[in-house]
Amino acid sequence: MSAPLDRLRQLPGVDRLLQTPAFQGLIDTYGRELAVAAARVALDEARAMLRRAEVASVDDEALAQLARNWLALQLAPSLQPVINASGVILHTNLGRAPLSAAVLEAMAEAGRSYSNLEYDLDEGRRGSRYVHAEELLCRLTGAEAAVLVNNNAGAVLLVLSALATGRRVVVSRGQLVEIGGGFRIPDVMAQSGATLIEVGTTNRTYVDDYMRATDEATVAWLRVHSSNFYQAGFVYQPSLAELVEAAHAREMLVLDDLGSGTLLDTTRFGLSHEPTVQESIAAGADIVTFSGDKLMGGPQAGIIVGRRALIETLRRHPLIRALRVDKTTIAGIQANLRHYVLGEAEREIPVWRMIATPAEVLRAAAEGLVASLGEAGARCQLVEGRSMVGGGSLPEQSLPTWLVAIADAAPEQLAARLRQGKPPVIARVQDGALLLDLRTVLPGQESALCASLAHALQRA
Repeated sequence: MSAPLDRLRQLPGVDRLLQTPAFQGLIDTYGRELAVAAARVALDEARAMLRRAEVASVDDEALAQLARNWLALQLAPSLQPVINASGVILHTNLGRAPLSAAVLEAMAEAGRSYSNLEYDLDEGRRGSRYVHAEELLCRLTGAEAAVLVNNNAGAVLLVLSALATGRRVVVSRGQLVEIGGGFRIPDVMAQSGATLIEVGTTNRTYVDDYMRATDEATVAWLRVHSSNFYQAGFVYQPSLAELVEAAHAREMLVLDDLGSGTLLDTTRFGLSHEPTVQESIAAGADIVTFSGDKLMGGPQAGIIVGRRALIETLRRHPLIRALRVDKTTIAGIQANLRHYVLGEAEREIPVWRMIATPAEVLRAAAEGLVASLGEAGARCQLVEGRSMVGGGSLPEQSLPTWLVAIADAAPEQLAARLRQGKPPVIARVQDGALLLDLRTVLPGQESALCASLAHALQRA
């Protein structure tokens, strides 16, 4: 009993420990306050180790190392890059759309220096942050005007608050969607002060249903695109053009919430048709809202396009200040839109590059990964599979791919080892095997993926 007590008594106090060269270095690097906290943690840990007889003694350098370990954990960012080998392209939990090099550079440039965010260079006076992406959005969509907010839920909230507070808005029961995190369209409408008028049934709604529900207190008809689910069988919804014709004849606005939103024709890639923003504007929708960070492939934002007079009303509404985007987001959105204007979206925007990648290219990449694993590759086999678009876009839509499958007695444990790697690798487990889909592995990540997988297999 006396030996552990003697060793405990030999541990220095905090003040003496801070005088050692190693801790003086920590003070220089981290400041005195953090160094003191680290010293106390190191001493507590040393006492516990001595009591458990894990070590015979703890010297000053060992205490300094314990302090360094604690400081590294405390200051390590919790948000860190991961390798997405799940095959889900727009993985909500993994940050949805990765950004192009041009978008990242534009955001960095806007962040590292001053800019004309709200300054009119021609007039030499205050300008508006909302003009910077407007011209590109109008060129691409055919809309008269555009404005950005922080996300699409914010866009819908702003539109309803500015145009429908205290008024009635008609919407089909089959379109009262819930998006991620339990966020529901009826809740957004309630927060806006608009009165929700549900028409039709869950599976079938007609233009007549909208017309019968419209009275003098009604200001708009709302269409909500079911971008995260689909209905099949005995279902019917009127087209947007039909709604526009009937609504405008009664001087009603038509608001179209596209959810994920796209500027490209998804059928070109073997997917089902996703309504494009251009189609909504061409059909006569007065306001169209959609996300900037899903199928658009850019930074998170809510994009609103439509008639100029209505957009001006949105810009004057007090809520827009609470929803406004910062300079880096505006710069990123602008750079992302340029990819579409230049016709290079499929090549430069990672989301569309992944969608457009043929299955045979992915098979070659999978074969290369297995070959790079050496002996560990003997546990792998290539199997055909499907990649999901995900992110609340194109529900149940998938693309053909080739998977690296690893049969394992404990595939969940193997997946956990990959998640604990540096960098973490996110795979999926199915039918007793660990599956890796290279469709969502970004260029330049192949070596790190190979090293992480080899290490995890070696530990297994």
